[in-house]
Amino acid sequence: MRKQKHMGRVVATIKLTNYVDQAGRRRGWTKEAPRSVKVEALVDTGATELALKPSVIKSLGLESLETARVSTAAGPQRVRRYGAVKLELMGRYGIFDVAEVPERVPNLLGQVPLEVLDLVVDCRRQRLIGNPEHGGVQTFEMYLRANRQRQRRRVRGNR
Repeated sequence: MRKQKHMGRVVATIKLTNYVDQAGRRRGWTKEAPRSVKVEALVDTGATELALKPSVIKSLGLESLETARVSTAAGPQRVRRYGAVKLELMGRYGIFDVAEVPERVPNLLGQVPLEVLDLVVDCRRQRLIGNPEHGGVQTFEMYLRANRQRQRRRVRGNR
């Protein structure tokens, strides 16, 4: 990850792998190495998804899934969505679909991948860090029925 001179900008170097290629190799359907690239992405907590330039999508050979409506600063637009990539960052990984952004726009690392990777922005140091609420260790939050019942009991006990 690189520090930026501009206040509030965080750029991360991410590794992306075509997940369909990777799954095909794991299942023995191909001996080809999965297509993979390292790119820089602007961390954008105002964006929802992982969004990539067409040149990156093409180099990964991602399959077009659909056209979706999105809200942007310029108003509503339609974008293509592709699937699926394995995103690796800071020793963590997740599998995500991708939205396409114009070539002139930076690749964007949005809030959903940050949540799954359990990373947060350290605004003071302009970098990503492991979520301090989880001791910096990647943690998946799952609210199971048993947990909700315990939580309800605890809340009632605090009243």
